[in-house]
Amino acid sequence: MTDVPAGFAPNTRRSGLTDPWEPIYIRETSEALIIGLRATAAHCNARGFVHGGLISALADNAMGHSMRLHLPEGARLVTVNLYLDYLASGQQGQWLSFETEFVRPGRTLAFAQCFVRADGETIARGNATFRATRPRTETAVA
Repeated sequence: MTDVPAGFAPNTRRSGLTDPWEPIYIRETSEALIIGLRATAAHCNARGFVHGGLISALADNAMGHSMRLHLPEGARLVTVNLYLDYLASGQQGQWLSFETEFVRPGRTLAFAQCFVRADGETIARGNATFRATRPRTETAVA
């Protein structure tokens, strides 16, 4: 099953971590960036469940990207703390969505909460704290 829910578009922000998990999709709202994918064998552990590491990494991505929508242009974020509760297991073939439902940007620290859903059922809940940083200025080294 490869159908993608309405409103999702192919992910354009690629990274070495997530490239093996493609195709990944995104849907942007005014408040958050939602990440979605159809779970395949590449996303599962040896027991056939969606791997907790994938859930953690994509929850972190969803919260970080959502937070950027609320920060000044050029601001960068680094994850200071990430905490997940695994509530149920995801299965191969299910549509996974990583939905940031609460965002509170601060001056230096920002907080987000994410719910991970498999075919609409909540399978994990994540909370994260991010530190806002400014871009580094390039300096020549003699």
